Amino acid sequence: MLLGLALPLLGPYYLLRGRRRKKSWRSVRERFGGLPQNIHQSGPGAIWIHAVSVGEVLAVAPLLPLLRQRFPERRILISTTTDTGQELAASKLQTDGVFYNPLDFAFACRRALRAIKPSLVLIAETEFWPRFLREARLAGARVAIVNGRISDRSFGRYYFWRRTMRGVLAHVDRFLMQSEEDARRVQQIGALPERVVVAGNLKYDLAPPASSRLVAWLEGELARQPRRPVIVAGSVTAGEEALVLMAFGIIQGQWPQALLILAPRKPERFDAAASLIEESHRKFVRRSQLSLSEALDESASVLLLDSVGELAGLYQLADAVFVGGSLVPAGGHNILEPAAFGKPPVFGPSMENFREMAGAFLKAGAGIQVRTPEDLGMVWIELIQDGDRCEQLGRLARELVERNRGATARSLEHIVAMLVSPGENS
Repeated sequence: MLLGLALPLLGPYYLLRGRRRKKSWRSVRERFGGLPQNIHQSGPGAIWIHAVSVGEVLAVAPLLPLLRQRFPERRILISTTTDTGQELAASKLQTDGVFYNPLDFAFACRRALRAIKPSLVLIAETEFWPRFLREARLAGARVAIVNGRISDRSFGRYYFWRRTMRGVLAHVDRFLMQSEEDARRVQQIGALPERVVVAGNLKYDLAPPASSRLVAWLEGELARQPRRPVIVAGSVTAGEEALVLMAFGIIQGQWPQALLILAPRKPERFDAAASLIEESHRKFVRRSQLSLSEALDESASVLLLDSVGELAGLYQLADAVFVGGSLVPAGGHNILEPAAFGKPPVFGPSMENFREMAGAFLKAGAGIQVRTPEDLGMVWIELIQDGDRCEQLGRLARELVERNRGATARSLEHIVAMLVSPGENS
């Protein structure tokens, strides 16, 4: 009902937003179910994967080559909700098509489903759109939640509506959840216990990215210039940029030639982050204006990573790191990317969206949690000065990642069973 009331505003909203961000009419059309011809299927059999944004796109990445190997005759199509997710999926994943997920209107969902004719819909993490789930089942598709999780904030809302949610979740055949706690929560909001499986977290299976042109160039510049230590602050959210710059000021008090690589989580924060760096009276370079055929400005103390998809590889060059979304109440972000390179992740108190992962790292002594920017600066100094401790923490972090691999293979078993034996819900 609320979506219906909002319908007259949604079209103009997406159109204006697309024009402001220099996007085409395509995104608006696709959100109302009008998919391009290259997405259309002549017959059933496609696998439709929905991944909201960058984090979800990266999470499902290990599944794609295995699905391709197991079902070479099936098309694999990916939908996203955000522009950054769209860009990353199109540039980094080997798919047969990328498009924007339709809004949760019956007509939009039906148009998209008629075009794709999926045999299987895989939804990453937590996207319980009632109309879409119902229409997918009516269209004959099996539906699974992969890498499922229920955050603290989401659980409270879902639990309040648990009687309604029971009917919504009845359209899902399998819930492949990250942890026992996530499995318990999804059952509490209405999922049938026999459909819930603890498969693990797909993000542990992500391979460290291969060296990119940016990494190779910066590695050469760091060898040429006395630019140490290097601090990488990734996935920094609104309100955190100033806190990270404050912590970096503590580092600069010890090492004036230090370099901070600051990576905002969302593109809409790129300009705001640039303004904050200017206000801190530091010289900086924007990645978007960087020529990899030229030298890095030796007077610049900050590299602003205003790009998508380049952060993970840069962690390997770091002397110390910080994973954002955690010094402010944003729920945290993925700490596995630095850990895979043997860099001990440092993060703030707000890790509600990654509670199991953060807890595992803290219990293993493989990560460090801080509460204030002053704490963050001091922890960076300790890690840089005590190389043996930093190396030990990094080794524990990498070992923890290795021990928790296998979620992709477990998830694939259930996905294959759903496609090979597409009967009624078990």
